[in-house]
Amino acid sequence: MRARTIPAILLLIAAVASFGFWVAQDWSSPGPLSEAKTIVLPRGASTIEISRQLGEEGVIAHPWLFLLGAAGTLNILSLKAGEYEIPAASTPAAVAALLASGKVVQHRLTIPEGLTSAEIVAILDGTVMLEGAVSHRPAEGTLLPETYFYALGDQRQSVLDRMRNAQAKAVDELWAGRAKDLPFQDPEEALTLASIVEKETGRDDERAHIAGVFLNRLRLGMPLQADPTVIYAITKGEKPLDRPLSHDDLGVESPYNTYVEKGLPPTPIANPGLAAIKATLRPMTTDDLYFVADGTGKHVFAKTLAEHNQHVAELRRLQQGQGAAKPPPR
Repeated sequence: MRARTIPAILLLIAAVASFGFWVAQDWSSPGPLSEAKTIVLPRGASTIEISRQLGEEGVIAHPWLFLLGAAGTLNILSLKAGEYEIPAASTPAAVAALLASGKVVQHRLTIPEGLTSAEIVAILDGTVMLEGAVSHRPAEGTLLPETYFYALGDQRQSVLDRMRNAQAKAVDELWAGRAKDLPFQDPEEALTLASIVEKETGRDDERAHIAGVFLNRLRLGMPLQADPTVIYAITKGEKPLDRPLSHDDLGVESPYNTYVEKGLPPTPIANPGLAAIKATLRPMTTDDLYFVADGTGKHVFAKTLAEHNQHVAELRRLQQGQGAAKPPPR
């Protein structure tokens, strides 16, 4: 080796070492983000495209150095597409670790108690961050109203399947711990009554009481006379009724109309929440056979028809004085 090549080699080594030091320093130095930022890395994007996008969105300062750093510390092909929230001043190392972890942003979807399956599917259809179509509408009462988490691009059907699985698991557990001597042949009958209880009241302190009233009626062969079943008979669960029930509505011919038909409707009329299911399977022991809404969100209960009629008359006088519509009697 000629003596004059030694300085050139040393210079090259120094340059490589300097470059390596710069890459290492950049890899562990705070990035340019001044505040947290949410980014979406599209499916099918190459690592070069991901690196370029990170640079364009101001997440990293040097995209090519990011590629080199990622290649030297992890499998660069492990960077995953999705929606990520990047903390402010994240180092390239932290960004790469986040993208490799696949810990994408989680969104919340809350399904209120008492919605029909058609209404729940409509919510899913309107959730723009979900993808795909629901293959078929699930049977009434088979979905658990709850808060679910999902990621951008998740399938609507997969979220619906989670609701169905959660309901099946919850019902199995609650059915196993049910009270004795309930007049249910199977869990679906319990869900049917629970759906009526759910639609009758949203009050925690009334669900078990209302369930007890309906169970007394079932045992005595009395019609349940539940207004929500009439609404379901009219709407088929497609959407809420956009008007008050009339007296004529109570005579509509339908197996769901519990003013006309004795016993339970053929299926649930909505998807009840856990509280309504628990109340139905662990009802209050009561002698009451009647109840009527008092106009404040509560109900007034009665053991006899005479007592109930008195409550209805008092409520109507109060409502007439306030200019409110009359409720149909039970």
